[in-house]
Amino acid sequence: MQFLKDMCKGAVIGIANIIPGVSGGTMAVSMGIYDRLIHCITHLFQEFKKSILFLIPIVLGAAAALAASAFGLEYLFGNYPVPTNFLFIGLILGGLPAMYKKVKDNEVKAGHEVAFIIFFVLVTGFALIGEKEGAAPDLSFSVLNVIKLFGVGMIASATMVIPGVSGSMILLLIGYYHPIIETVSLFIRALVSFDIDGILTGMGILVPAGIGIIVGIFVIANLIEIIFQKFPMYAFWAIIGLIVASPIAVILMNLAIFSGVTVLTALISVVTLVVGFFVSVKLGE
Repeated sequence: MQFLKDMCKGAVIGIANIIPGVSGGTMAVSMGIYDRLIHCITHLFQEFKKSILFLIPIVLGAAAALAASAFGLEYLFGNYPVPTNFLFIGLILGGLPAMYKKVKDNEVKAGHEVAFIIFFVLVTGFALIGEKEGAAPDLSFSVLNVIKLFGVGMIASATMVIPGVSGSMILLLIGYYHPIIETVSLFIRALVSFDIDGILTGMGILVPAGIGIIVGIFVIANLIEIIFQKFPMYAFWAIIGLIVASPIAVILMNLAIFSGVTVLTALISVVTLVVGFFVSVKLGE
């Protein structure tokens, strides 16, 4: 039962990582597993069995969600964008009760307020940059492109691990979001149809990016663990700022879809927000 629950948490985190404006790190906080996730990553070799047993269902859930999203998520956002966005807003806000419990018994210092404001502004600032993408990058196989994709993976991993910062939004801004998502979709279809050429083409793009993601996750996770050890209350208030700002960022990045919303759509969106909130709270228990 716990294995399936952890897979569900991994699925939520995995889907969040591919939605511009939604942070996988924030969802990990909302699911109540962020601290433990960072600890298992940074102590993978020292506490190998314990870490692997925790990480396997999270990784499987995230991988399954990423695979499913190639077929289903695009449909939901294409046909029901407002309710779907509000579902994720609810999932994000569901992390606030757990974070409040961590800080409620401690005195609020000026530094805590500054941490909250800085990271609130950081997230909303990224959203205000806009959802613009540069020229499509060259993804043909070459040494230079392998190095570039490794770097892209490093960037994506950093923003996956840091709560409140959307890795997919960063990839969108540097021009790699749609090409990578399309590659994942084509790679999965190639696997299903056993298309060798398609599999090799996909691997030439996804393997170097994947290695960059793994390396980046280990590097950033170690830095974050040090921050939590030395400045826990500042870190918690920074995360609260990130959580509060994330729904605003989601709305700012999707303003176009909110124009002309019908009463029925608004009511359904309220329901999906509430559902997302309670699912997040329940998974975080």
